[in-house]
Amino acid sequence: MSQTTVAPAPFGKIRSMLWPIHGFELKKFLPMFFLFFFINFNYTILRDTKDTLIVTATGAETIPFLKLWGVIPFAILFMVVFTKLANVVKRENLFMGTIAFFAVFFGLFVTLLYPNRELLSPVALTNWMSATLPQGLAGLVGMLRSWPASLFYIMAELWGSVALSLLFWSFVNQITKVSESKRFYALLGLGANIAMLPAGMLIQKLTDLRAILPAGVDAWQTILFYTIGAVVVACGATIVLYYWMNKEVLTDPRFYDPSEVKKEKKSKPKMSVKESFLYLLRSPYLGCITLLVIGYGMSINLVEVTWKSQLKLQYPDPNDYQRFMGGFSILTGLTTIGMMLLGSNIIRRFGWRTGALFTPIVLAITGLLFFTFVMFRDQLTGFIAMFGTTPLMLAVALGMAQNILSKSTKYSMFDPTKEMAYIPLDSEVKLKGKAAIDVVGARLGKSGGAAVQQILFIVFNATSVIQVAPYNMAIFVAILTAWIVGALALNKRFLALSEQREKETAAELEAAPAVSSPQLATASVEGVRK
Repeated sequence: MSQTTVAPAPFGKIRSMLWPIHGFELKKFLPMFFLFFFINFNYTILRDTKDTLIVTATGAETIPFLKLWGVIPFAILFMVVFTKLANVVKRENLFMGTIAFFAVFFGLFVTLLYPNRELLSPVALTNWMSATLPQGLAGLVGMLRSWPASLFYIMAELWGSVALSLLFWSFVNQITKVSESKRFYALLGLGANIAMLPAGMLIQKLTDLRAILPAGVDAWQTILFYTIGAVVVACGATIVLYYWMNKEVLTDPRFYDPSEVKKEKKSKPKMSVKESFLYLLRSPYLGCITLLVIGYGMSINLVEVTWKSQLKLQYPDPNDYQRFMGGFSILTGLTTIGMMLLGSNIIRRFGWRTGALFTPIVLAITGLLFFTFVMFRDQLTGFIAMFGTTPLMLAVALGMAQNILSKSTKYSMFDPTKEMAYIPLDSEVKLKGKAAIDVVGARLGKSGGAAVQQILFIVFNATSVIQVAPYNMAIFVAILTAWIVGALALNKRFLALSEQREKETAAELEAAPAVSSPQLATASVEGVRK
């Protein structure tokens, strides 16, 4: 007589916490998981490659000009065209067509634009600009001189905004029920970070090709061809997965019921920049959240450009630079996964304030250490030599540690606490507030740091990031101070508003008629606790 073994209840709870996906849901979850995987795989490769192309060709000083005068105008243009197409093209065709557009561009870049970059460069115009314009605008001149690499940089930046934020999350939010999102989204984020590991490994493996290439062959151009070839293949895999989901998954009512999903979710309001500013000015609570978002975007930009200028000095050859960036992506992925597993426990144990202050404090310590070392490294040459390294290499290592920790703490601490801050708000304020912060906070955070550095270049007629490093550090300190003050102010408001909401909920429960069903009563209490 056979006996059926039943798993103990504690084991079942642990299993549901680690893997909350039901067996029948794998048909829907796994394609979403691999969609996110391939999109972030491309994002990692493109992020590393765009930096290699620009920094080794024109210098890190070009990046602020590219972000402000290249990325933002192209992003606005892209959104205008995308919005127009969304009114006349089916959602499925628009998704696949957009991914295909990126794949075609990247394919043309490695087969046409990059091999002919010298012929396409406006040498006469940029030589005239170099002789006429102030030295502080050297980054702008470099952007135009190497316009194929600049265009690649812009399109790689757009991939993160368009493929990740616009296409993937719009699609996932549309087809996912609220009950599913609570179980799906954390694992989807984990899968996206796992994608950094094979992407970084592939970059490193491909840079090893130069050892076996025959003499006279441009090693970097060959490596670039295969690297971007992997991106094009991943674009194809993304399109195939998306097509299969629409044909095989979303036609199953168990996984997707348009009427049910629409009832559960509210559309996000569309607000202009002016409307967003006015809405945020009327709410100190939302203003504090905006300050946090702007603080992160500007502070990471100020350190990152300085670090990449040191990285170019250490690795002037694009093959060496690219190999380093592959290792950087691997370490970033591993650290982020570890911090994501650790972050929720820190917030749960020490509270919202500790979680919210964790990111700016980490950025302050690592950023100040990096800036100080860069400015005074010549005085420490003898001391550093005792450790068997050089001041430049140590500056690169410190900058890498700062970038890795800033990114991992953002995903594990900054993002969760920011989203938690919306919880006590009324549904309408929450919805409009998130929309306004996305418009104002995201734009100022991304472009603010670039604008500040351009102003410094022009005012001090600087041609190198190191020349303005002391001023970058002073602004960095000011931004972090405002960020920490904003987080402390938000903490007081968050606790007060949360307590007020709990009292209102408790009062509503006391005033409500008695519930006859014990199960329903228990569910209500659990809902208040959550």
